[in-house]
Amino acid sequence: MKKFGILGIVLTAILALLVACGDQGAAGGSEEGSGGDTGGGDDGDKRHAIVFKSTGNPFGEKLMEGFEDAVQEAGGEAILRAPEQPTVEGQIQIIEELISQQIDSLTIVGNDYDGLEPVLTKAMDRGIEVLSTDSAVNENSRMVHVNQADPEAIGRIQIEAVAEMIDYEGEIAVLSATSQASNQNLWIEWMKKELENADYENMELVEVTYGDDLRDKSVSETEALLQSYPDLKAIIAPTTVGIAAASKVITDKGLQGEVVVTGLGLPSEMAEYIQNEVSPWMYLWNPIELGYLAGYTAVALSDGEITGDVGDTFEAGDLGSYEVTETEDGTEVLLGDPFRFDIDNIDEWKDVY
Repeated sequence: MKKFGILGIVLTAILALLVACGDQGAAGGSEEGSGGDTGGGDDGDKRHAIVFKSTGNPFGEKLMEGFEDAVQEAGGEAILRAPEQPTVEGQIQIIEELISQQIDSLTIVGNDYDGLEPVLTKAMDRGIEVLSTDSAVNENSRMVHVNQADPEAIGRIQIEAVAEMIDYEGEIAVLSATSQASNQNLWIEWMKKELENADYENMELVEVTYGDDLRDKSVSETEALLQSYPDLKAIIAPTTVGIAAASKVITDKGLQGEVVVTGLGLPSEMAEYIQNEVSPWMYLWNPIELGYLAGYTAVALSDGEITGDVGDTFEAGDLGSYEVTETEDGTEVLLGDPFRFDIDNIDEWKDVY
């Protein structure tokens, strides 16, 4: 009888402990659930992924930094991914992994305009909101594109700049990223259209070459251009990797004053070459702001605030209000105009990004 009495006491103590744990678990679950419903616009536990072209790209690192800032401000989780090489296959593999993780949104910086359509369509079929930024994919592959600036303005302004630098006379070349990069290709199309103007009749575009946004290959392509065209006067590199690589080659070879470089570059990487006049001036937008805008666009899509249709409006944190507009290929959100960096302002920008 004494044994049964002791056993009863032990069982009673265990039962009381289990009840207490259950009460605490219920209380904890209730607190977590109510937290997700408060805050007005809080993105809760949503996960937003961005896939850049490749690793080791300074522009991409800054863009993803801005994306992460926006997503975290909205209360979500940011997933930052990129393949080692700027290939379609590498991006497809990463996107397949993200689909299996059931993320809420996917922002893609495309290595190919059409090649990602099957996997991005699959993602949208699984309920993932898909958008592109910087380098667009086709309109069937995404809901909206977040663009840095008007493609026509980007293309034309680089020809205007290089023409002024070489007094509207001489051979010029373009060092681009990859041959499949939609943004690069569109800018180059507008460069060629600008060159049709009679003002440039004494200028000749001798070659468009591709450094694949890889430093070593961009260096090799620059050296090949200099060897193939001994009278070359200028290189336009509408890629942050390419313009820095080309400027270094010109500097190392002591060709300042003989060959100029312009295009799109990061102030932190180009300050030296603007100061030594290899690149009298160049253009870009703030990649952190571009990523930040893409992040808030992804949040707005996943929250149902916008659908990517023309006329949709949303708030993008510190950047303010934005509207979805129509283009020849789907819809877009436009960050703003390209900004000129030169000897007068490079010191104030080189420590920013």
